[in-house]
Amino acid sequence: MQGYIQIYTGNGKGKTTAALGLSLRAVGAGLKVYILQFAKGMEYSELKSLKMLGEQVTIRQCGKDCFIYNEPNEDDIRLAREGFEEGKKALLSGDYDVVVFDEANIAIYYNLVTEDEILELMDKKPEHVEFIITGRKATDRLIERADLVTEMKEIKHYYEQGIQARKGIES
Repeated sequence: MQGYIQIYTGNGKGKTTAALGLSLRAVGAGLKVYILQFAKGMEYSELKSLKMLGEQVTIRQCGKDCFIYNEPNEDDIRLAREGFEEGKKALLSGDYDVVVFDEANIAIYYNLVTEDEILELMDKKPEHVEFIITGRKATDRLIERADLVTEMKEIKHYYEQGIQARKGIES
């Protein structure tokens, strides 16, 4: 099977959800999935679900919590760099059929990884691997290099009325 490069970006909700939905579909088809989450360290309900799938899915978070409203500190940078190195090995190993770099676009934006590092991985990925990159602010160079790009556009969101993330729906 030929693997492609997909990017889910934009200001709307659903980028991570789309990547995780694809991952669930892949596991159902007998494929092996690796998920690396930049800038995230919190326990989300979908992670509990994916862990129930056993060895078909490997999940690695490389963050303490979500710092997106502040600048990253030294710990955030160190955790992102360690996670990136592990994710790079996973992608290049060829052991996985689907590799997700969740919030990689944000990691680039905050200089946790470089655009060139992600572009190099895009060029070196094994032929059979589907490589999914998510996060707001995808760069023009990544968009140009990807095979599929979806932009999530926010039209209306109930967060604007002060509704917090609900367990099982948004968290």
